[in-house]
Amino acid sequence: MINLYCLECNKKLKNIQISNKRCICDSSRDISQDISIQKDISIKIKNLFTKRKNIEKLKKFEYGKTIIPLSKSTFSSEEIIESMQSHLSTYLTMGTKVGLFEKSFSKYLKTKSSIAVTSGSTANSLALAILSSPMVKNHLKPGDEIITTPLTFATSVYPIEDIGCKPVFVDIDLETLNIDEKKIEKSITNKTRAIMPVHLLGIPCKIDKIKAIAKKHNLFLIEDAADSSGAEYKGKKLGSFGDISTFSFFYTHIMTTIEGGMVSTNNKYFAELAKSKRAFGWIRDLKDKKKIEKKYKNIDPRFLFITKGFNFKPTEVQGAFGMHQIKKLDSLIDARRKNANYWAKRLAKFEEYLIIIKEMKNTKYAWYGYPIIVKEEAPFSKNQLIKFLNSKGVQTRPILSGNIDQQPVAKELNYRKQKLTNATLVNDNGFFIGNHHGIHKIAREAIAGYFEDFFNQYEVR
Repeated sequence: MINLYCLECNKKLKNIQISNKRCICDSSRDISQDISIQKDISIKIKNLFTKRKNIEKLKKFEYGKTIIPLSKSTFSSEEIIESMQSHLSTYLTMGTKVGLFEKSFSKYLKTKSSIAVTSGSTANSLALAILSSPMVKNHLKPGDEIITTPLTFATSVYPIEDIGCKPVFVDIDLETLNIDEKKIEKSITNKTRAIMPVHLLGIPCKIDKIKAIAKKHNLFLIEDAADSSGAEYKGKKLGSFGDISTFSFFYTHIMTTIEGGMVSTNNKYFAELAKSKRAFGWIRDLKDKKKIEKKYKNIDPRFLFITKGFNFKPTEVQGAFGMHQIKKLDSLIDARRKNANYWAKRLAKFEEYLIIIKEMKNTKYAWYGYPIIVKEEAPFSKNQLIKFLNSKGVQTRPILSGNIDQQPVAKELNYRKQKLTNATLVNDNGFFIGNHHGIHKIAREAIAGYFEDFFNQYEVR
């Protein structure tokens, strides 16, 4: 079943409107052609995706030859059809479908508000812009310190500096690859104002302990869950613990809107500020806009700006994708967990030389990728293992940006440096392989077989 829309007003048609062939936007206009066009195109798109799926099934997996990519697209005909309807209506900027996606994401996450933006990077920028706004009580100020992890993607760090704050890198826990919560309190000074943990690769931080530290020291808690949509810690979705949280829906992520991100919060004021700052600082999407209009009667309410802002507005195409992707998220994670748990068991015999990441109890990892860290005492290097896996068709990549402290860009950053032994180890000896719904049983077993083939060269069994 597909959603049908009036191509005049872009509003979803109800059954009674479809049967009457009239939309409430203009009762005199016959919408039968709108319906016919959408159904015809939808059938063609569905047939195309079915054909592709059947071709994919016929491809034989060849051990050591078939490419196993880092990612595979998670969308199908539903997302294309939904976005096609937005194209046909010619209403493509942020509108109804973005709103529907936001509501469904909040319902899934069990948070009060979600605000869609153009990327996970801009989600971080928006979150920090909110917390540094003079409109927020005890807001972040230039020179304040924000504790975070050095092992992350670069755009978790840049926005901290963009608001004039100083990142403080705390070393990671090798059990999770996330910030080591046991080292956080030692890094807190009278300048510390926030903690920004990152749930790396869909692996949860020990977020309850981090939240307790933030509460004890009256610090803002910003959850960067860019890689971790749908992951859980002790029965709660990641992104529902902090004062504000961020997500990424980039093309290669667990769920995608091609480019896109989300800011989520249970704080009503933060949510309203996010809506305004997302769109230049104007009042158009605010609940109290009528009240604000009365206060500034001499200004056109369509262009009434109450705070500094950005243009982080997503499109209806992103909303269309998100509406359907959120329904698939749990099944996509189930496939990734099946792969990761299988590999953890098969590779356990090589723990003398590899650090194997395993799910903690009472958690649900989303496994954006499957990390491999070669121990320093191993009789081979990370690059030797990568070269071997690549020769068998297994694609690899660094663990996001690695240890930011080791990147050339660190010279431009004003941060408080501390001992980062574990982050350096992972940067120098770690990488990850693809883990996604496209890796079926045969490919999953083949990957484990490639590791065994590699270790046989070193007589490790």
